[in-house]
Amino acid sequence: MRTLFGLVLIVGLGLAGLAVYMARNYISEYQFALAKERENRNLIIETTEVYVANRPLKYGDVLKEDDVELVKYPTGSLPDGVFTDLAMLFPESEDEDDVRRIILRAIEPKEVLLNVKMTNPGQSGGITTQLAKGQRAFALRVDVSSGVSGFLRPGDRVDVFWTGRARNANGKLEEMTTLIGTNVKLIAIDQIADSGSTSTMIARTVTVSASPNEVARLAQGQSTGRLSLALVGATDTTMAEAVEVDQNSLLGVQVAATEPAEIPKREKVCTIRTRRGAQVVEIPIPCRE
Repeated sequence: MRTLFGLVLIVGLGLAGLAVYMARNYISEYQFALAKERENRNLIIETTEVYVANRPLKYGDVLKEDDVELVKYPTGSLPDGVFTDLAMLFPESEDEDDVRRIILRAIEPKEVLLNVKMTNPGQSGGITTQLAKGQRAFALRVDVSSGVSGFLRPGDRVDVFWTGRARNANGKLEEMTTLIGTNVKLIAIDQIADSGSTSTMIARTVTVSASPNEVARLAQGQSTGRLSLALVGATDTTMAEAVEVDQNSLLGVQVAATEPAEIPKREKVCTIRTRRGAQVVEIPIPCRE
């Protein structure tokens, strides 16, 4: 009897210990899950619904309601110029031409629609939309050598060099090259104004965006000499300094400045005029100081 009682006691203690062990595991798992849920709650990112393109859009396309859709985007990472309301994107109007938007830069599927990548409602999609305030569009003639071998694209920036005949410091006509425009923005290559274009071509003209003063310099340079373009790096923000190279500086020839020849002094001569019949005669006399 005592043996049976002891066996039951041992089994009871074992079951009690197992119950305590399982309870501790359950409580630990519950606490871990609770801490994980609190951590995930802190990681919840606030989102905002914005409109994106649902198909590829290229330069010149007219944006339609079927081309857009709403997606959730992290609020803290929203760029400027997004659209959260369809009425902002497509204002109501009886005339479709007054509200249509034209794509100015290529847009990929699921890319957020931005105001800078399309025209305002009813605005023309020409290059005038790419001109900043106070800027003018001006065309330059180029060829394979002066146009960086066809590697220019709309949106690139170039330095413009003029080569022609001009007078040097000594007043002598000679060939020279001068920098006449820095960081000039290209807005069109021939008739292509799509900055998203990746194709290369040998252009005959490039259209630049420049101030009226820069336009005057470029026009004068184009009419009096040859213009060459030098492509500026995409990440280069420096402004080129004044550059002027002639044949002597190119070859390293040192030219001594010539002094103006001394003009000999003319001796002062004094005369008197007298008439002899019908003839007037000048007779030299000593000059008075």
